[in-house]
Amino acid sequence: MIWKRAVFALFAVAAGTNVPTPLLLVYQERLGLSAEVLTALFGCYAAGLVPALLLAGPLSDRLGRRRVAIPGIVLSALASLAFAAAGDSLALLFAARFLQGVVSGIVFSVGSAWVGELSVASGEGAGGRRAAFAMTAGFSLGPLTSGLLGQYAPAPTVLPYLVHTALVAVGLAFALRLPETVELRDGRRTGTDGAPAAPLIRPGDGFLVLTVLAPVAVCVYAFPSTIISAVPLLVDLPYGGVAVTGVLAGVTLGAGTVVAGLQRRLGRWTAVVGTGLGTLGLGSAAVFAETGALPWLIAAAPLLGAGGGLCLAAGLTLTARLAPPARLGALTSLFLACAYLGFAAPFVMAVAARATSAALPLAVAAAATALLAARLLPVARTGRL
Repeated sequence: MIWKRAVFALFAVAAGTNVPTPLLLVYQERLGLSAEVLTALFGCYAAGLVPALLLAGPLSDRLGRRRVAIPGIVLSALASLAFAAAGDSLALLFAARFLQGVVSGIVFSVGSAWVGELSVASGEGAGGRRAAFAMTAGFSLGPLTSGLLGQYAPAPTVLPYLVHTALVAVGLAFALRLPETVELRDGRRTGTDGAPAAPLIRPGDGFLVLTVLAPVAVCVYAFPSTIISAVPLLVDLPYGGVAVTGVLAGVTLGAGTVVAGLQRRLGRWTAVVGTGLGTLGLGSAAVFAETGALPWLIAAAPLLGAGGGLCLAAGLTLTARLAPPARLGALTSLFLACAYLGFAAPFVMAVAARATSAALPLAVAAAATALLAARLLPVARTGRL
């Protein structure tokens, strides 16, 4: 099963994206950073990722998946090495996080399309499930490992990144053995020379993309980033903060990994269930922020992780269904670009909490997600999800 190599390479890169997350508390203590600066450091990842997403996907439609993905995997290791060298330099931390975003934009868009094309023989939805599993598994393993190493091992801002670099080396070895899935002639896609490009969105699908695919995409990372980044910065956590944040991230994103396979059973209701779980998770987080009762935090983490994972699997499957054959990379990039807008959620909540309370922004987010779930119900009934 050659697709497993692509899944592992995608997993290895994804594992690096959240390695810095539990270490934010280490950087906060060393550099005396405010919550706003920390959330900006977390969110500048998206500033590098979104442009890279929008460029890499269409480029891989023309030049092939290998030519774009392989350099991105190499850069993933270099980004972790840049973090390891950052030390106490805030400017270098921002630069490394930005580079990590660029790398992720390249590999996630192209890698998701690559996994999908290598999974065609397994039926509709298989590629989306596998890509979602690879990314959420990586998102889970990275912060879980770095949180524990950051709390209990020496060199907390160096060792986690070196571990990830070694993982990426294995992923690169697998990726180098993968076949090209885009038919090329003279370095370009066959049949495209001199012909007008296929539209990114087919006529009649624009409203569905705008009101269904895009908001579901935002939920993919707004859910987990809220519990992983916003809540630890807005509310004092018990016990060892770095370890708790790492475990919290591991549980949240691990839940997203576990539920990815449920898409086969949930079918068209996957996005509805995902946004419903997100509503419950945000509500639980709001109660924890208000009361400090730990059971609500324990409940919020898997709910938000599972909601994000289901939204990712549903969104990638819908993207593959809506994309013209020659534009899969481009539409996957657009979907993931919308998804990464969700990383702005912690920053917005931190700013809103300054004027109100930690609980109110979480409660408002829960209400907005409930409205989205209600919007998806009639769409699911028609079978368009």
